[in-house]
Amino acid sequence: MQIKEVANRLNTTTRTIRFYEEKGLIFPRKDTENDYRLFTEEDLIRLSTILALREIGIPVTEIKGILEKTDMNVKQYLDIQRSALYEKWMEMRDMIETIDVMVEKTTDGEFPKDFYTLAQHLKNLKTIRKKWEDRWNFDEQASYYDESLKKSGFSFNVHEGYDQALMQVVEHTKLQPGDICLDVGIGTGNLGVKFLDKGIHVIGVDQSEKMLEMCKEKHKQIETRKGHFLALPILDQSVEAVVTSYALHHLPDDEKLLALKEMVRVLKPNGQICIADLMFRDREHREAVISNYRNEGNHIAIDVIEDEYYADRSLLVDWLTNHGFHVESRQLNPILGLIYAELTS
Repeated sequence: MQIKEVANRLNTTTRTIRFYEEKGLIFPRKDTENDYRLFTEEDLIRLSTILALREIGIPVTEIKGILEKTDMNVKQYLDIQRSALYEKWMEMRDMIETIDVMVEKTTDGEFPKDFYTLAQHLKNLKTIRKKWEDRWNFDEQASYYDESLKKSGFSFNVHEGYDQALMQVVEHTKLQPGDICLDVGIGTGNLGVKFLDKGIHVIGVDQSEKMLEMCKEKHKQIETRKGHFLALPILDQSVEAVVTSYALHHLPDDEKLLALKEMVRVLKPNGQICIADLMFRDREHREAVISNYRNEGNHIAIDVIEDEYYADRSLLVDWLTNHGFHVESRQLNPILGLIYAELTS
């Protein structure tokens, strides 16, 4: 396929295609007789991914980093493109919702008093989603993650009660064969796999491609998708349950609430959310636990807690209750909590 045909199929220009070739993002073969560029179907998929990523504002240098793996297969290209398009779609949805509020508050042709507040809110949402990053480098951890889950023998063990917590999630989440369960931050699949024997279709979402590769290698029945809490690559009202374990604590509290909003978006009516994660009952409980570690001289525990974003369980419970959920919650140990929520309206 020659460059003009490619440009027509992808609704772009030959100049744009040549630009991406000059930047080292695509590598079409050249005909030895006439030096024409010849594109394969795989080249088209790679180029469509580049166009989608550029559409949502990702710089060419970053795209090159994303696509630098020469062994990336077609499914991985499509997965990256799907993730990018979902983020673009969510940005458009936020804009429409904000404009709807502005229109509702506009009277007599005058801008609403809180016009700039609404505009700033929209800007903040865009910034939060775009700044998402993995500062814990889970790609690097993927190959040895399961072996690193030490559940005993430390002065401070974040994975104490790990297996019991996962089983609690499975036991609380009421699903039937054929239902769809979304596992957010699936990692290597330790929670999601527990639903497979029940005939549940599991979709695992993670921002780490290496974690997804490891999950798929271990559990071929799990459908994996690249994404994250603030931009789930799932259509509205399409899953019966959302579960997550040991992942939500990577988000600050305000972003946790955005993550809950995303979970609600993808839930079917009467859907369920179940969270097992590092959390405290409330602010007072957090202060009491840290004070206890300080009195014991366990500064490692305090450093680990303050390095991440252990949740205030009361904030999550209040948000879910105010959004139509019946909520059950409890503390499994001083730093590990469980929340089960069922949508009732």
